[in-house]
Amino acid sequence: MTAEIDPAVLAGDRALLGRSSTADRVADILRTRIAEGYLSPGSKLSEDAIGNALGISRNTLREAFRLLTHERLLVHELNRGVFVRMLTVQDVTDIYQVRRLIECAAVRNLGVPPYDLSQAEAAVAEGQKAEEEGEWRQLGTANIHFHHAVVALAHSKRLDELMRGVLAELRLVFHAMDNPRSFHEPYLERNREILSALKAADRVKAELLLAAYLDDAETQLVQRYSELIGS
Repeated sequence: MTAEIDPAVLAGDRALLGRSSTADRVADILRTRIAEGYLSPGSKLSEDAIGNALGISRNTLREAFRLLTHERLLVHELNRGVFVRMLTVQDVTDIYQVRRLIECAAVRNLGVPPYDLSQAEAAVAEGQKAEEEGEWRQLGTANIHFHHAVVALAHSKRLDELMRGVLAELRLVFHAMDNPRSFHEPYLERNREILSALKAADRVKAELLLAAYLDDAETQLVQRYSELIGS
């Protein structure tokens, strides 16, 4: 399997590199594309296609690959190339353990209200639009944006960076769901409920809703992964 992303999509990202293209920026572009669902687990990444689309050197791209391999998003196989990583059941449980530690703590430790919920509101609106248009992959992306917005309420660059990597890994988990509508659609309403609790400055309710959300999502995904491994 080669990279599923259309080189024209990456060519549009070329302007993001600016005059001083770096491996960090290239890694950020690829991480974002993984989080948006353009690259599925097991996809082989073509150095020529991606390098030409972004207008970068092979060395810069390889350094970006190395960074993303360190983040557990890619894997290098000797004499075969670089692939988008395929996750395991243990990866799923670990991701959700980390999400509970980060997201629930972010809500629990919110300061004095009112909170700037503009990013969370925008993510819910994005999800609503995707639902209306039947764009289920985009609904999954909107879901990721919502939870990143929740963590952004902590106003911590370190947490933001950590959450970006965790949510990109989470997108790789989503690919296991063979019916993305039935998986993603119910969580849009649950995002609305969490947002409503945050608007009311009810941190306790928001955290309880969030914890239940994460428990249910983990249960669904672990079950699906177990079925795939057992098949």
